[in-house]
Amino acid sequence: MKERIKKVVAVAAATAMLGSLPAVGATTVSAADEDITIGVSIWSSTDVLGSQCKKIIDKAAEALDVKVMYVDQGHVSEQVTSSVEQLCAAGCNGIIICNSADSEMTSAIQTCDANNVYLTQFFRIISEENSPEVYQTACNSQYYLGAVHEDEVTNGYTLVNLLLENGDRHIGLEAWTVGDATFQQRWAGYKQAVEEWNEANPDDQATLTEPVYANTSSEEGAAAALSLYNSNPDMDALIVAGGGGDPLVGSIGALANEGLTGKIDVVSTDFLDDLAEQLESGGMFAESGGHFCDPLYAFLITYNAVKGNYVKEEGSFGFEIEFPYLYVSSSEDYANYEQYFVDDAPYTDEEIVEMADYSFDDLYKAATSLSIDDVISRHSN
Repeated sequence: MKERIKKVVAVAAATAMLGSLPAVGATTVSAADEDITIGVSIWSSTDVLGSQCKKIIDKAAEALDVKVMYVDQGHVSEQVTSSVEQLCAAGCNGIIICNSADSEMTSAIQTCDANNVYLTQFFRIISEENSPEVYQTACNSQYYLGAVHEDEVTNGYTLVNLLLENGDRHIGLEAWTVGDATFQQRWAGYKQAVEEWNEANPDDQATLTEPVYANTSSEEGAAAALSLYNSNPDMDALIVAGGGGDPLVGSIGALANEGLTGKIDVVSTDFLDDLAEQLESGGMFAESGGHFCDPLYAFLITYNAVKGNYVKEEGSFGFEIEFPYLYVSSSEDYANYEQYFVDDAPYTDEEIVEMADYSFDDLYKAATSLSIDDVISRHSN
């Protein structure tokens, strides 16, 4: 039997859930000041991660008296590009967007340029290496503002090393959408970890499957997990790379139905409402990522550009924030995380209003200093 290492959960800023949200493809508007409207093109505002994103965006919009409009696009390429067209046509002054593959960003940027609408990515950044032409389009655009994202290569690298250190050697890989820039970065980290391990341990080799794609539904997640297990009967670990949370729900459920809970170590970068229970039961082995203050900061960048406070330097890529991860490795840490990020938002309305007046340098410092200890120091009194 494999020796279990301490379960580790990695998360970057969080808030709580919001009910009664729009179906995929629907558009909803939150009532607020008519002066500024910021659109949100999002894969889903109803799944685990998307609903948490909506909660923090709505909190910021209310605090700043800004109207916000959502379009759920399911990370379907045609719907991603049409969502930007729809939000521009609806009169938005700025748009924040995720998911957004590099291949979709040229159209999105061109649409925003034509309509004088600002555009900021969250959870994503255009790859200068893999998509140089799209990256140059972003640099040439007056209205593309930049991106708020994580170090996804390190994220993937860390997750696989957790598995390898635990004794797992046959790792299945479940992705969500072909060509997604964030998955490509995570995948690079997964592969780097396996390659380094194999080079250092010639008599104890590890394997990583090619990805099976599950899109963003629990049903496809379940099917992908079973497909990987049936094709790789020695599989002792499964990476659910992302997809908003629903594919992870389906994957965990499918493995449980097969009696494999705790026998296959599941790691992911989207986390669940019942994460503590899943970690305790063995449904989950480790978690990294679970970040949803990215859209808050993308929202604040866009808001400041609309207000004329942030002006992109001509020819530059724009404003970039790389969020740090928060690692939770004990029950005490998780209780603090739950209290200060899940039960309550990591920022009060007053703090959001204050951050909206920050220079970009100060906003960047606020983002990169975000941690459990940071929130405790601000909210524990």
